Amino acid sequence: MNSSLRTSATGMIAQQRMIDVIADNLANVNTTGFKRSRVSFEDMLYETLQGTRIVNQPGAENVGPVQVGKGVRVAAILRQHGQGAVEQTGRPLDLSIEGDGFLQVRRPDGNTAYTRDGNLSLSESGALVTNGGYPIVPEINVPRDSAQVSIGPSGIVSVMTPGAADPVEVGRIEVARFLNPNGLLAIGENQYLQTPASGDPIEGLPQDEGFGRVIQGSLESSNVEIVQEMTDMIAAQRAYEINARAIRVGEDMMQATSDLIR
Repeated sequence: MNSSLRTSATGMIAQQRMIDVIADNLANVNTTGFKRSRVSFEDMLYETLQGTRIVNQPGAENVGPVQVGKGVRVAAILRQHGQGAVEQTGRPLDLSIEGDGFLQVRRPDGNTAYTRDGNLSLSESGALVTNGGYPIVPEINVPRDSAQVSIGPSGIVSVMTPGAADPVEVGRIEVARFLNPNGLLAIGENQYLQTPASGDPIEGLPQDEGFGRVIQGSLESSNVEIVQEMTDMIAAQRAYEINARAIRVGEDMMQATSDLIR
């Protein structure tokens, strides 16, 4: 087989993967706390037709190697953890983090997951939980007779109870950040797990040095930019088409060679 066919096929596969990632970004354009991903490519092996020529003649220069590349492959799919826009909802148990930090969530298997989705609610026992029913860490319970829940920028959760003149503190939200958030493993439900690549979580409180603040009554929107995704999609589509055309040209050349033999 003409090697150009294989080379162009790697280009089509790579551009298809880019379209897959863009489609996922666009599908989650309205997902709370979603972080867009971007594909990074790298070239593959090279066929060296001729090595470096060292010319020992006076007045002549050395000549570099002559190589032909063998295509492209996906090197990485990096998640961009830039801040999404803060959208006001007015719902008391909605919260967003402005700055670095993830909410910590206890999963049924005992592992701690991390999320930027602050769409919280109360369980039947009064615990603050995510949409999936996972309690946040550390667990915060709101008394049944509470009339109002307030969450301050530093994460302090306080409630008004019957007969009390001042709010009563019932807990404080803690957050975690990572040296390399790109190393986190996405597991769905807007959650991530730590990995050796992400490093251990650095736990702290909102508004501490290096951590963001909590904003009650708001949610962090996805950081997907539709115009950027559409631009990338057009570029990937054109690259896919030009690789397909290269395959057709290679096939025509093979056919022309075959016709000469007949």
